[in-house]
Amino acid sequence: MSHRILTGRVVIATHNAGKLVEMRALMAPFGVVPVSAGELGLPEPDETGTMFSENAAIKALAAARASRLPAFADDSGLCVDALDGAPGLFSARWAGETKDFSGAMARIVAELDRRGARDRRAHFVSALVLAWPDDHTELFEGRVFGDLVEPRGAAGFGYDPMFRPDGHDRTFGEMSAEEKHGVDWRTGGALSHRARAFVTLADACLRRPA
Repeated sequence: MSHRILTGRVVIATHNAGKLVEMRALMAPFGVVPVSAGELGLPEPDETGTMFSENAAIKALAAARASRLPAFADDSGLCVDALDGAPGLFSARWAGETKDFSGAMARIVAELDRRGARDRRAHFVSALVLAWPDDHTELFEGRVFGDLVEPRGAAGFGYDPMFRPDGHDRTFGEMSAEEKHGVDWRTGGALSHRARAFVTLADACLRRPA
């Protein structure tokens, strides 16, 4: 794959307010000018892929073609080992139309209990795709592993309150935004799945700040 350097305006192809905040923060040091799909009035395409990378590409390409600008999309989810990787691609759908993630977290616990599963291992996956109006794409992925616990904390969004990453005693829901997806650009160190994917994207497609 021949990487392209991203400059100027870029569409963040999401209507998810939590993701939008994280993506804007990650892009802030690089001099690009992010504009959201919602601000441009772009519709949300049907996510018909069978992998995170496919759904991210669908969203990024739809936004790039409609806006005639480079577009950046994430598809991510929580994969629970004892549930055979569920909710996975359907992480948002488990929360329903009302985005009730409290209910979605309760459903995960109920499914684990129904199976008599003591294993609480899980991981978050993020696939980031950059797309250009000529259909050129770049794909980057990140993962973070941990355990599911009783939900704690009101920070973050989605399943964050029940996910405790390896090496930490607090959940994503108890961490500040900087702790969760801040990047140490001297080392490339990052904690969250989305931040880890973004580090690889930045290395390939963004000019590091001086």
